[in-house]
Amino acid sequence: MNPISKACRQAVATSFTDKQGQFLAFIYAYERLHRRPPAEADMQRHFGVTPPTVHQMVLNLEQLGFIRRTPGKPRSIELLVPPEQLPILR
Repeated sequence: MNPISKACRQAVATSFTDKQGQFLAFIYAYERLHRRPPAEADMQRHFGVTPPTVHQMVLNLEQLGFIRRTPGKPRSIELLVPPEQLPILR
């Protein structure tokens, strides 16, 4: 493993907020359990927040490069952060 990739992984691990980390950890855990990505409604139920709050978080995570989505396709969230860099889901 080269030092650049290690530094890049460390930067990713420290570049998301606690709340963003919890959403990322939820996406990872949900996909592991259900073998498909979560819908925004699943995140809404888990975190007890409004639909606009979840949607804005998803847009922010995508803009920051932590996830990727396919426009027009439901449940298309793809996690781009390595699982070992995710916090424990609370």
